[in-house]
Amino acid sequence: MAEKNSAKAEKAAGKKTQAKKPNKIVKYFRDLKSEFKKVVWPSKKALINNTGVVLATMIICGLAIWGLDSAFAALLKGLLSLAG
Repeated sequence: MAEKNSAKAEKAAGKKTQAKKPNKIVKYFRDLKSEFKKVVWPSKKALINNTGVVLATMIICGLAIWGLDSAFAALLKGLLSLAG
């Protein structure tokens, strides 16, 4: 009799897990929504400040690369004029 009851309980538990098993896509979007609630978004002032820092860094790096490129181009041109 105890075996019969445990078999029924296992069968009922199996049905519950199958019914409550969420779709992977639905679970992904639920998890995504909960993660977005945890994000600390920057203020407008911080966003403008960070954007300015990024733009200034890009300009400085671009000028440095342009300077090195010009220097190497002039060096190569000078070497080629000596050889030819």
